[in-house]
Amino acid sequence: MGQLRVQKVRHRDGSCSYTIFDSMSGLHSAAERYLAAYAGRGSDRTYAYLLVDHLRWLEYEGLAPETVSLQDLKRYMKAVGAKISLPYGSPWRVGKRPYQNDALRGAAACLKGFYLKQAELGTNAELAGALDLERLPTQRDTDRALLGHLKRSMDANPLAPNEVRRRHKKMLPDGAREALLPTVRSARDRVVVEWLSDGGFRVGEMCGLHLCDLHLRENAACGECQAPHAHVCHRDGLVNGARAKTKRPWEFANGVIRGGLIKRVSPAMVHAYFDYMMGEYPRDAAHGMLLVQQHGPAKSLPWAPEGARKMLKRTGHRAGLGLVRPHMFRHTWATAVLDAANGNLAIVRDAGGWASTEVVDEIYAHVDVNDPAFSAALLATWGEMR
Repeated sequence: MGQLRVQKVRHRDGSCSYTIFDSMSGLHSAAERYLAAYAGRGSDRTYAYLLVDHLRWLEYEGLAPETVSLQDLKRYMKAVGAKISLPYGSPWRVGKRPYQNDALRGAAACLKGFYLKQAELGTNAELAGALDLERLPTQRDTDRALLGHLKRSMDANPLAPNEVRRRHKKMLPDGAREALLPTVRSARDRVVVEWLSDGGFRVGEMCGLHLCDLHLRENAACGECQAPHAHVCHRDGLVNGARAKTKRPWEFANGVIRGGLIKRVSPAMVHAYFDYMMGEYPRDAAHGMLLVQQHGPAKSLPWAPEGARKMLKRTGHRAGLGLVRPHMFRHTWATAVLDAANGNLAIVRDAGGWASTEVVDEIYAHVDVNDPAFSAALLATWGEMR
């Protein structure tokens, strides 16, 4: 057991994909056939890690994809989400946290897709028949679907956990930003705190930003947003491993970035950026990325997301806040925007770049980034509204 691992594969065109290797037998052919369909779509990495956990469990149990049953899969789902000791002596994935509800739904979708793919190739058709179920559509299903009134059935997954809807995910303590800023030790770290607080960025988006992505003056040449803004562009193969989750089309033409996910930038974010660029940014940095490593052998090279996570962890403990994670800023920001927008979920969706969520995606309206209501909601969140 434990010989399986996720392998990142870099392609000649600069893109990356993920597959599963066995240190004894090489490429796991069944996993590769399944994951290949998701290459370049942003979900191959997540599914690779979910699937490798399951394949390791099969080895532990003496099972194989050809012989596993629906009851075995249900037992696995209970083991991987267990928060207390079970017959294994401890929760499955020793040393790691159990899957939460979101991860369990992802694992259920991954396993269903994997075994349906196996059945297409003539393996374990009985299990595929038990997994390939349908259910009657709910009102919510018809509301979310184009021409939803024509829906007669919906896919069902017997492995999926019961839905748990939460109004808030884990957020920062009150006053966290004010406590963190005096304890940061560089202008770069202040940029991270300010931009995560006011921009709602994911840490992969932050560490993947290039200087050309930033249009921090009004009426920028891109012509896509009148106010200061940043273009979040999905790029594969960055040396620091950063990658934006959102894959909106973008182009770099005549020295100007257009497209991508447009995120508005607050005055505090602009001030932090200029302090950093004037005082700390290395003049010999040829890579053109915003955040750089400041110490050690990798000095002046692009800063990896893990470095930002560790910096926030250290800063949070110095500020007496305990553990601070980058995604806490995003949850806190989204809640503040939602409150300032009087519950307009479309504003939160477009400001944060969510393509599909269980709550936000129920509203299909699109908010223009130049819309006065959009601007007013962000200004109130930034504390700039008078």
